[in-house]
Amino acid sequence: MQKDELRALLTAFAAERLALIQRHEASARVVSHYDFNNAYQYVIAREETHLTWLRAALEELGAPMPAAATEIPVPSISRTGKIADPKSFQNILEDEAKQLFAFVERWRARVAALTHARHRTMLNVVLGESLEHQRLFEQAASGLEDVIGRRTVGAARVGEVLPARWQE
Repeated sequence: MQKDELRALLTAFAAERLALIQRHEASARVVSHYDFNNAYQYVIAREETHLTWLRAALEELGAPMPAAATEIPVPSISRTGKIADPKSFQNILEDEAKQLFAFVERWRARVAALTHARHRTMLNVVLGESLEHQRLFEQAASGLEDVIGRRTVGAARVGEVLPARWQE
């Protein structure tokens, strides 16, 4: 693979990855369920790491980090009371899993054909972790609240995450 082809492939991959993290950040502002939101925080932290790797790979090739490929809208939710029922986030969580699966499917063959071993390995790690994130969202969509870890026995689930970090 020529340098220009590698640069184009990494740029397109990074643009899609960036669109996904922006979608996850937008969804995290909507999904106020504490445990589900913790899953988002975990996923976003790993995705930020992926973007760091991609930025470094692009800089090596003399390319800037691209803008997000497209905006991926967040499905709406219906809230019946002050505290949302975990089921009210199901459509968002299912769509997250679907988006991640589609991302991996679009890129799996292209990454496998990549002749640059280091970049192929990096992209395969990103794809593998994307499948793990898909699994987390599928578990949350199915109603499993202990997606990231188990609560202490008998500890009640109380409260919600606010849509903005700082509230005054």
